[in-house]
Amino acid sequence: MSLSLAVRRVVTAAAVVAASLTGVAISASPANAACADVEVVFARGSGELPGLGIVGTPLVRAIQQNLPGKTVTSYAVNYAASVSQTSAGPGATDMSNHVRQVAAQCANTVFVLGGYSQGASVTDIAIGIRTLLGTGGTIPTSLAPRIKAVTVFGNPLRLYGQSINTASPLYGQRALDICATGDPVCGGGFNAIAHLSYTTNGSVTRAAQFAAARVNAG
Repeated sequence: MSLSLAVRRVVTAAAVVAASLTGVAISASPANAACADVEVVFARGSGELPGLGIVGTPLVRAIQQNLPGKTVTSYAVNYAASVSQTSAGPGATDMSNHVRQVAAQCANTVFVLGGYSQGASVTDIAIGIRTLLGTGGTIPTSLAPRIKAVTVFGNPLRLYGQSINTASPLYGQRALDICATGDPVCGGGFNAIAHLSYTTNGSVTRAAQFAAARVNAG
């Protein structure tokens, strides 16, 4: 199954789920906000409405819950998330630019990066992995020590026999690259529902615990 066909099969269902999250309060990070201990930078999946999306929203909440005593803010990557799969490169540029900006303004803030579906490709590109879904800006390696964790879900990179763990010598050991069994977008399967299962199959909880542990490890 081609990536574009797989995305078309799941994007409508994703939009329905995303609509159910409308109005959920998110901890955003305006440019003039006080510096947080941790900033979660997340890219939503194809066809989702602007914001953190169906996976990013509960992930941020769970990370906050797993880091009591720390301030945790979030930034939703500003990109088209087009079903045509042509916007990952610009998304990576926005992710990279945001990390640069916050890092320059907030010397003690550390980051958790992540993405879902095409948003995982955004994250791949931003941390310097070459993909077939475009090119974009990358986070300077000088900031790598401040990227404490990378958590992605339904990463199309896996269709080509790779994951962040295997493709990135710099970030591989601090990454959790999750693909649900049967997911057509990352696993070449035929179960479109699997691509929508990350909030219900324990993946978000697992990723939040992983990210919090990495942050606490320093």
